Amino acid sequence: MVIRSSVVTGDALDILAGLPQESIRTVVTSPPYWSLRDYAILSQIGMEDDPDEYVASLVRVFDEVWRVLRKDGSLWLNIGDSYTSGGRTWRAPDKKNPIRAMSIRPPTPKGLKPKELVGIPWRLAFALQASGWYLRSDVIWRKPNAMPESVKDRPTRSHEYLFLLTKSERCYYDRTAVPEVNGRNLRTVWDINTQPFSEAHFATFPPELVARCIKTTSEPGDVVLDPFLGSGTVAAVAIQNQRAFIGIELNPEYVDIARRRISQLGGRLDQWVEEVG
Repeated sequence: MVIRSSVVTGDALDILAGLPQESIRTVVTSPPYWSLRDYAILSQIGMEDDPDEYVASLVRVFDEVWRVLRKDGSLWLNIGDSYTSGGRTWRAPDKKNPIRAMSIRPPTPKGLKPKELVGIPWRLAFALQASGWYLRSDVIWRKPNAMPESVKDRPTRSHEYLFLLTKSERCYYDRTAVPEVNGRNLRTVWDINTQPFSEAHFATFPPELVARCIKTTSEPGDVVLDPFLGSGTVAAVAIQNQRAFIGIELNPEYVDIARRRISQLGGRLDQWVEEVG
């Protein structure tokens, strides 16, 4: 079966349902974080009132990802954490990141206290584990150039989690693809600077992080999936590493950004992207 590279506009759950079973070698993605930004789009994930509802929404999507993943396939999942709103119903603009302003914020969920770390990454990891995924590794993405926070009663967060999950006990993994110093096996703390992309919002994947995921769990010619494509970093890195890709994105503005970004890698856009929906 030959699958052409595609960028698809639409809801991830709906689009994934139409993909062939066991057609994807690896998935690299970063879903919208809970209570971080309101995209003002119907069916968006991330603005649920309760973190359990948010996790349940993502589990439904990744259940469908599990179906389209090959038996030896892998899922790299980057997910950040959130704090409860502390009773605030909105988020004021940040001088360094005015785009983070939100006119609405979910209320403090039952069972949590104001100004408390929610623990979203591990809640999601354990939910996926319970859903049948193999939780193979947690990676700490440490950001040497982490963004300052205007907080004085806790440390500034300078890391995010990246989980490696697989469909089966045995999966494809090339330990030689990204060797560390002296040829050591890749460690679980990755020091990678954040990298802004001028056309997108602040929360973009750094290409180096994506490249490590793609190189270790896929081979040239394999298909890489990102069900939350955003500005198209995963698609761009897949192209640069001779992989095909399928990117799904709900926000039409980001689809346009991704298409322009992909087209700049050489050749006409339709050489890389097939409009599906």
